[in-house]
Amino acid sequence: MNVIGVRFKETGKIYYFDAEDQNFRYKEKVIVNTEDGHEFGEVVLYNVDIEKEKFDKKLNKVIRKANEKDIEKQYFNKLDAKKAKKVCQEKANSYGLNMKVVDCDYTFDRSKLTFYFTSDKRVDFRDLVKNLASTFKSRIELRQIGVRDYAKLISHYGSCGQQCCCSRHLTDFAPLSIKYAKDQNISLDPSKISGVCGRLMCCLAFEQDNYLEVKKVMPKYGQTVDTEDGQGVVVGNDFVRECCKVRIQNEADDETIEKDYKISDLKKDK
Repeated sequence: MNVIGVRFKETGKIYYFDAEDQNFRYKEKVIVNTEDGHEFGEVVLYNVDIEKEKFDKKLNKVIRKANEKDIEKQYFNKLDAKKAKKVCQEKANSYGLNMKVVDCDYTFDRSKLTFYFTSDKRVDFRDLVKNLASTFKSRIELRQIGVRDYAKLISHYGSCGQQCCCSRHLTDFAPLSIKYAKDQNISLDPSKISGVCGRLMCCLAFEQDNYLEVKKVMPKYGQTVDTEDGQGVVVGNDFVRECCKVRIQNEADDETIEKDYKISDLKKDK
């Protein structure tokens, strides 16, 4: 089966479609059939031969390659979605609903209009949906999103000075644990390990596997090791540089020294 992967947002999830006998190029714009209606997307994986058994359900088909009229229509859909977002917020305020509308999307055929919002609690928006459906003459969906999804949408910058990973390249949010920071010897100060969303920074997961592999061969704190300068005790580890700080007691002149050694130059006592 000739399959292509399509994204509807720049860093959104990849959805797969049956391309049949059509050939596509990377970044080419296409119109595809989805459960919500016709959508405008961008090809990010193309002309991949995959066995049908790899998918647990039948794939929707690509309708066609997008032409200039399609691209123009999508442009105006985005403009109208921005206006709809403002209208939705005004109507939500008039109903006294505690919600902040942060994004809005039309399907390409304008059969459905989806609003994304944040709120500290559950919101009864049934009356609002009826009002919006009457105003925009489309199927309406209001979708509550979490703080991490909100940070992805607004595209903030992290403490590293770069655009947040969720806005730049992450398509899914991996589960994170404070254990990652402990394993990597990072300060547990919430202000230093939290992203703009207030949750643990996604980048903690990027090198976790490497830290775990290095820790397997690094001597533990307090362990006795042999060095070129004599026997000493490990008082610190630098997992990035793969070296240890060793404290050595020189009995001859009763002098204590602390020095960094590569783990390859150490011999651990069992």
